[in-house]
Amino acid sequence: MTQQKPAPECAHAEKVRLSPNLRGAVLMCGSMAGFTLNDAVIKYLGTALPLFQIVVLRGVLTCLFIFLLARRLGLFHLRFPVHDRMLVLIRCFSEVAVTYFFLNALLHMPLANVTAVLQALPLTVTLGAALFFREPVGWRRMLAIAVGFCGMLLIVRPGAEGFTYHSYFALLAVALITLRDLVTRRMSAQVPSMMVTFATAVMVTIAAGIASLTEPWVPVTLPLAGLILAASVFVLLGYLCSVLVMRVGDVGFVAPFRYSGLIWALALGWAVFGDWPDPVTVLGGGLIVASGLFALARERRAQNPPNT
Repeated sequence: MTQQKPAPECAHAEKVRLSPNLRGAVLMCGSMAGFTLNDAVIKYLGTALPLFQIVVLRGVLTCLFIFLLARRLGLFHLRFPVHDRMLVLIRCFSEVAVTYFFLNALLHMPLANVTAVLQALPLTVTLGAALFFREPVGWRRMLAIAVGFCGMLLIVRPGAEGFTYHSYFALLAVALITLRDLVTRRMSAQVPSMMVTFATAVMVTIAAGIASLTEPWVPVTLPLAGLILAASVFVLLGYLCSVLVMRVGDVGFVAPFRYSGLIWALALGWAVFGDWPDPVTVLGGGLIVASGLFALARERRAQNPPNT
């Protein structure tokens, strides 16, 4: 009996199947697009609605979407070790603090400036892994981290005329997101990504609901409701991709695609808010991106030394 040849569509599917690294790159770009689009919508809504009201309304919709999707995929369960449950809890509290500090910075700083500060995350995660997980980091990568921090200082410019305490909020958000990502990397494969995403969204929504009791709520018009719905979809995309991306592909290959968020922020900041960063901010962002790419290149070289 002759062996049947695979159907053309099956052969085509084999050809277009993405490698783990390419899947990670797509997920990272999706995460950055989702979060940056959400940031732009929240910043726009911040001129019409109180911050905590926005987070609560967005959070209720996001939790509903995640719950329905997780149930549909059969990923809604708590059958994972106690150690992982503690990590999920730490991640949730980190995300609550991130939401507060980051959104306050976002409402009072240009979108591109806040996003540029976040581009230091590959550097801070590398530093955090060296300090807490004892991962080896050579002097060249440490130098790149120092240059990246100098770039952050150029963006926030302590002591400058435009500097406010919201610039500190942006830096605190970077530190807390670093903690969140390091905790995520320590979770075992038994923890469903959708469950982590749902727990995070619920915790943020509950915290924002309690905080919203301190400020009066404002009536929501139909256009504003549409924007809140859009923000919930974007943040769902960002949440889910940010969890998945930490579990697929080589970190050294995938992490540079985080910088795609800066492109989104520049485009949205100019198109929606009429903001364009000044030369010093552009220089600071360039230093962060360049040092981050250098550090990641050194990390890949350390993990895959050339054959001698």
